[in-house]
Amino acid sequence: MPLPDQMNGVILTGHGGPEMLQWRKDLPVPVPGLGDVVVEVAAAGVNNTDINTRVGWYSKSGSPEEDAGWSGSAIAFPLIQGIDVCGRIAAVGDGVDAARIGERVLIEPCLREAGGRTLDMPKFLGSDCPGGFAQYTRVAARHAYPVRSTLSDAELASFPCSYSTAENMLTRAGVTSGETVLVTGASGGVGSAAVQLARARGARVVAVTSAAKASSIAELGGERILSRDDDFVKTLGRNSVDAVVDLVGGPKWPSLLDLLRPGGRYAVSGAVGGPLVELDLRTLYLKDLSFFGCTALEPEVFANLVGRIERGEIRPLVAETYPLAEIQAAQRAFGEKGYIGKIVLTL
Repeated sequence: MPLPDQMNGVILTGHGGPEMLQWRKDLPVPVPGLGDVVVEVAAAGVNNTDINTRVGWYSKSGSPEEDAGWSGSAIAFPLIQGIDVCGRIAAVGDGVDAARIGERVLIEPCLREAGGRTLDMPKFLGSDCPGGFAQYTRVAARHAYPVRSTLSDAELASFPCSYSTAENMLTRAGVTSGETVLVTGASGGVGSAAVQLARARGARVVAVTSAAKASSIAELGGERILSRDDDFVKTLGRNSVDAVVDLVGGPKWPSLLDLLRPGGRYAVSGAVGGPLVELDLRTLYLKDLSFFGCTALEPEVFANLVGRIERGEIRPLVAETYPLAEIQAAQRAFGEKGYIGKIVLTL
């Protein structure tokens, strides 16, 4: 069937509060170009990045209109956000096998240019280009990964951003079987994914979360649970973990380095507790620590994640679903953090 001319969706009209999100019924449907596919979106996850982009949190200058994009550039409004997408291929451009039409796919959130260098800054779905908060979205065919699973569309949409971020952090930090990994922010989307994925690698997981969520994180694979208010060093001892997966930052950050063994690895992809931290350089160099800032995905990460999904090595954590038109209510619920896993929007 040919694509329609118009579609429903949500546009972000500028930086600010939820009122900057507008439900529209007259958005143009994307047309596939050379090597592209158009995906009919079935479900799309809600992420920190959606809110961070809306409020201009990524801006370092204090003027979000100038540098609030992930890459430090300005956001082009209006923008269709949505980095987590599960759907079905509805149309293909020249150079793409028409047999792919109808495939259920997950879209890789990190969009590298074909043949681009690993160090080049990629684009990100829903931030640098239109994403999944609409009936249709367009990406290069190589970023639409077929997924064979009995999971629902909403369950599959909980995976792409959070789980690929977590898998990327573990990949960059070289976590292997038998090692001990500390995960901060373990009840959030990336944190709960990191707990599962570290266990899938055979690592032992120490998870930091609230007391109310401790039992749920233990069920996911947290071998030991710490409260956010615990004295980490006093509880675990210095030089007690091989790697740290950090989503929090904040005032307790120096203790994370004290926990690392000599030669330990620290990977970060979030700063919900505060982006500015105090580093004693002596700790870094005397312990021969390695630091990994993790945003762009390593080339193998998303394919490896899809494989884990298809083999049932990890499970989705969908806390709630909302219709896309109720995105403002979904983002309010997201901000309350009274859940484990992901909130997903359905179309």
